[in-house]
Amino acid sequence: MRGAIRIGKIACVYAVVLVSIQAVLTQRAEAQELPRAAAELSAGWVGFPDDGVTVTEIPLGGTVRWHLTPRVSVGPEILWINGSNHSHLVLTGNVTFDLLDPRNGQPAPITPFIVVGGGMFRTNESFFNGEFSSTEGAYTVGGGVRANPNDRLTLGVDARLGWETHVRVSGFVGVRF
Repeated sequence: MRGAIRIGKIACVYAVVLVSIQAVLTQRAEAQELPRAAAELSAGWVGFPDDGVTVTEIPLGGTVRWHLTPRVSVGPEILWINGSNHSHLVLTGNVTFDLLDPRNGQPAPITPFIVVGGGMFRTNESFFNGEFSSTEGAYTVGGGVRANPNDRLTLGVDARLGWETHVRVSGFVGVRF
């Protein structure tokens, strides 16, 4: 009898979780156009922690996003980080999940989002006796907020953690096609 009650409680918890997830992810039954693709340019701050954040630099980058659904977009990102005697090139494919639904193909005026990406991180360093380059896998994960002052312009800020271990905060400006 106790086992049946325990199984019933577990099933009830699962049902509540599934109904909650469905309520959050379900969209209204109305025709929704996909938002237009966007291209964004970014600049910001990146820190590489090593017993504290000892190296900080300015990343410059760009991304293009195409919508798969009204809230999910994908696209490549390129990031260039130039330091003294070294540089980094980061290429990732990103998936961005907008937390608010667009209306009639137009994004909400303020849209919080989550972004994850994976790709490569290339480092080039200059030493007294020559050059050294290395390439390894990379990922970033973070989130931010995007303002949409009109139907073509997008402005925002995001913060991310990534590998090669770094912390990044960037502002961006973009245009929707």
